[in-house]
Amino acid sequence: MSASSVAALVSLAAGIAGGVQVAIAGAFGRRIGVLEATSFAAVVGALAVLATTAVVRQGLGGVAEGFRVPPWLWLGGIMGAIVITTISYAPQRIGTFATIGLLIAGQLVAGAAIDALGLFGLEKIPLTVQRVVGLVLLSGGALLVLRR
Repeated sequence: MSASSVAALVSLAAGIAGGVQVAIAGAFGRRIGVLEATSFAAVVGALAVLATTAVVRQGLGGVAEGFRVPPWLWLGGIMGAIVITTISYAPQRIGTFATIGLLIAGQLVAGAAIDALGLFGLEKIPLTVQRVVGLVLLSGGALLVLRR
């Protein structure tokens, strides 16, 4: 199996996991509070990833390298906290489907801009007419799911 095929499959699996995560985080936030659920999820996630890293890499020495990179790269952790906080808050107010739809729409807009501008050291991928049409259609679909 090619690296592209593996990347596509794990991306699909992550999307499914994200959908389940939204439903669970919303229920958790309703029970113990949004910030509390976010904190708990971050701790459990950090422990799971640290344990996996320790086993796969046979130690945690590489984790310390994160403190030696430019601090703007740490924004990934902050973005993750924003996502987890949002999915702990939004589902009980607008529903799981709408939360996921809007989350995906936002990701698509950000992804298109990042690709088009080659931000964060990534390869520039032009914003073609087909990509714009796809973005508009997917964003429109995200807005439609707000209606109950």
